[in-house]
Amino acid sequence: MTTPLQPVTEDWRRALAIVAHPDDLEFGAAAAIARWTDQGRQVVYCLVTSGEAGIDGMPPPQAREVREQEQRDSAALVGVDTVEFLGLPDGVLEYGVALRRELAAVVRRHQPEIVITNNFRATWDGADILNQADHIAVGRATLDAVRDAGNRWIFPEQLTGGVEPWGGVRQVWAASSPRSAHGVDTTDTFARGVASLLAHEAYLTGLGDGSFDAEEFLESGARPVGARLGVRYGTSFEVFHFDLW
Repeated sequence: MTTPLQPVTEDWRRALAIVAHPDDLEFGAAAAIARWTDQGRQVVYCLVTSGEAGIDGMPPPQAREVREQEQRDSAALVGVDTVEFLGLPDGVLEYGVALRRELAAVVRRHQPEIVITNNFRATWDGADILNQADHIAVGRATLDAVRDAGNRWIFPEQLTGGVEPWGGVRQVWAASSPRSAHGVDTTDTFARGVASLLAHEAYLTGLGDGSFDAEEFLESGARPVGARLGVRYGTSFEVFHFDLW
């Protein structure tokens, strides 16, 4: 018997989405973000890299420009108008203090209540479909950066020009984790999630033999999640709590 998912909380105003690459949010979470912006909630995107190593037939400097613009266009389709790129090197991100420092600064600057990232477990299915190294590094660093952001004695050099520690993050949500126990109904915004993925045209064109079907792919993930929520389509999240530390 499939275990039901619990709905994520929706009593927040500001969220920050931190992921490694352009298109990471669109491979599952964008429809949920469209739901929340429709509700009047603010969501900011932070892309750690520009995905410049992601298109085999395109030199990285050109890919950087193309993929940044595709991400901005994609975000606009789900109601996100603030998209930041940290410019770290694509494909070779490393978990550690340097990455935590970068992400703590972003958390302090935007002061979110909820932080969204991608699955950072070793696999996508809890078995043998391997995750990618950048996703793992960014997700792990995001958890630590949320704690770091609230401690004035960690990265104190950031606390200038009115920047203060921020300990107001209540939860971090990792989308599409195999350990997800929560989810959200995306039935009404599923089509916009598909459109946001299709906005990454240059990247999708370079996938495999060019036959990738964005709607079919997203539906294959959204239907099983929806079934666990008792709706047509959904997005799942592994929820980490920070409101009691």
